Amino acid sequence: MPHHHHGSIDAPFVAPARFQDAAAAFERVRTIYDASVAHLRDALQRYVAGADVGRHVRGCYPFVRVRTDTVARADSRLSYGFVAGPGMYETTLTRPDLFGDYYLEQFRLLLQNHHVDLEIGTSSQPIPVHFSLAEQEHLEGHLEPDRRRLLRDCFDLPDLAAMDDGIANGTHEPRPGEPQPLALFTAPRVDYSLHRLRHYTGTLPEHFQNFVLFTNYQFYIDEFIALGHEYMADGSGAHDYVAFVEPGNVVTRRAGMGPEAGDEHGAPPPRLPQMPAYHLIRGDRGGITMVNIGVGPANAKTITDHIAVLRPHAWIMLGHCAGLRNSQQLGDYVLAHGYVREDHVLDEELPLWVPIPPLAEVQVALEAAVADVTRLSGYELKRLMRTGTVASTDNRNWELLPSHGMATSPERRFSQSRAVALDMESATIAANGFRFRVPYGTLLCVSDKPLHGEIKLPGMADRFYRERVDQHLRIGIRAIERLREQGVDRLHSRKLRSFAEVAFQ
Repeated sequence: MPHHHHGSIDAPFVAPARFQDAAAAFERVRTIYDASVAHLRDALQRYVAGADVGRHVRGCYPFVRVRTDTVARADSRLSYGFVAGPGMYETTLTRPDLFGDYYLEQFRLLLQNHHVDLEIGTSSQPIPVHFSLAEQEHLEGHLEPDRRRLLRDCFDLPDLAAMDDGIANGTHEPRPGEPQPLALFTAPRVDYSLHRLRHYTGTLPEHFQNFVLFTNYQFYIDEFIALGHEYMADGSGAHDYVAFVEPGNVVTRRAGMGPEAGDEHGAPPPRLPQMPAYHLIRGDRGGITMVNIGVGPANAKTITDHIAVLRPHAWIMLGHCAGLRNSQQLGDYVLAHGYVREDHVLDEELPLWVPIPPLAEVQVALEAAVADVTRLSGYELKRLMRTGTVASTDNRNWELLPSHGMATSPERRFSQSRAVALDMESATIAANGFRFRVPYGTLLCVSDKPLHGEIKLPGMADRFYRERVDQHLRIGIRAIERLREQGVDRLHSRKLRSFAEVAFQ
């Protein structure tokens, strides 16, 4: 039930109703959400105009609930779409415009696997007023400082207690009588990340595609932009990409396709955001998003924490690394099949004793993509690429640590772990993929060999980058196309499920 403040003005409360049809259930979600948001926007516009809006204005998220009294379900091979056992499960929902296809699929699977009703109604979880704004609305600027301070008396502001990552981390324990979670993320947690994504990447969450490439080098982005424009100029429809989106939501449509509503709002930003994103879009969201996360594990954690709420089908790290073996040449590839996590940013969320396994589907797609693009196979391919452990460190200058007489040193640990390559991001991206049940993989390219005295020198690096980056990027894109062709059902593996896993993918 809504928490009624004395004198609070609540959006229409819709009592829970039962549904046996996914589309009808989703329509009810949309109705509740739209009414709550319209109520908040309207009050906020009046507040900004200086009107008195009453003691407290509140709109709440819709929720979906399912109750089951049996553990029986249709199919033990599934990796999502069912609850763990008897009980009551629920989650709040947001942005039906963005998550429509996703919610419909989750609803359909629950109905199909459990043959029970879905209950949809208004939750008691308030929508923070910041999350009710339409895309082009910006209010902060118009408010006097004292009116801005009073905002929290009149409206709900984001409440971090309602959006911690306990569900994903496996530490969430419902209080007696409280339902079990149905999804990894609550609605406020999703909304929070959607806002952060706009801030960090300079693009709207709507543009993100279901396959994501991360890189730690601008060279890869330059190639991706060139490729994106090349694809758009080719009106033959030889590929399925229909638009290319750059920071500032600058949209280029494929030749022969007219602009769409909203395109006119795009404008290049005065300066690039912290982790710019570029989107090669397909009509079914099955395209490719590429993000330059820059250098270091903190960025790698930040961006994957937020992209995870979009429930992508896979994310893959394509970047540069230090080769740790004599037999490697500059420009060789490394396919990670294990990780040494010396990045430290996820130590609180994901204990170090948790192994981060390689996912067969992603490994096979990456190896096959290297063979496709380089046209090498078998023993010849082995010359160019090795599979092995990748170590990720948060200390860019680990080579400078004193090792003489020390009990352990990075170099010794890397050797004991059989590491073949070292970078600063890959283990974080893989570990956060594991934590958030997003299939992950890593293909790196050797750009220096610090243990062998081959450090990056001016000139030498430039030529190597130009030759290799284009090929490396094409391998990443080919790997994603292979994953897409084989069907995403194969990708969401049961390996990523915990004992009592949530039902939503």
